[in-house]
Amino acid sequence: MKYRAGFIGCGNMGGTLARAAASRLGGSAVAVCDADEAKARAVQSEFGTDVLGIREIAVSCDYLFLGVKPQVMESVTGSIRDLLEGRTDFTVVTMAAGLGIDYVSSLTGGCRVIRIMPNTPALCGEGMILCSPGKGVSAETVDGLVDVLSGAGRIDIIDEKLIDAASALSGCGPAFAYIFCEALADGAVECGLPRDKAVSYAAQTLLGSAKMVLRQGDPGRLKDNVCSPGGTTIAGVHALESDGFRAAAMDAVVSAYRRTLELKK
Repeated sequence: MKYRAGFIGCGNMGGTLARAAASRLGGSAVAVCDADEAKARAVQSEFGTDVLGIREIAVSCDYLFLGVKPQVMESVTGSIRDLLEGRTDFTVVTMAAGLGIDYVSSLTGGCRVIRIMPNTPALCGEGMILCSPGKGVSAETVDGLVDVLSGAGRIDIIDEKLIDAASALSGCGPAFAYIFCEALADGAVECGLPRDKAVSYAAQTLLGSAKMVLRQGDPGRLKDNVCSPGGTTIAGVHALESDGFRAAAMDAVVSAYRRTLELKK
């Protein structure tokens, strides 16, 4: 194949992963296309990727990323299915929420499929990317995809039956985290801290805390380490618990999961 990775769709998520792949592999190893050519040209101007038509890109890449919305997946794959059917020399990578591996494989004429669910922090190289290989996908092929996407953040291989629950956390979680960050900053502003400093301190606090959990695990124990007997932190934790913070966070993930199940195909 001429290109290591090709992206059909350069919107928010497709464009982010195309940029990560080009940063990792070099622009000459990546091709892009989008119905809005300006989006594809934007990636090209940053990384020197090639801009191709949809049918040209479909036959030119080791990994063909379908970065299109679920509601247009059928029409997009229908326009290239004749080029894909029966081929085993490449792998389709889908990131469409709610669309299972078997469904996407049927749309592409039986192609090998890897399903991924990235999240928006991939834009700054700190994404959480869930990866579920379909039938016939070798370990070597999965390793190759991990290499392509390594610049986007952490990648974890997960059984597809768990990907909806996982994406309710990692895919939707950034929005929940932004609300928490904003709320922390609002509280500090009420206490007299300037807004810009409040937002900066809240963001850095969440970043550092997340790194501690990734390194040491057990967020409950880490929380206890901050709570001195009779101190200020335990008073704040009591306020969070009294206001139902923990239950609200759990409900947010469960509600997102239930909505995902409603959209599945």
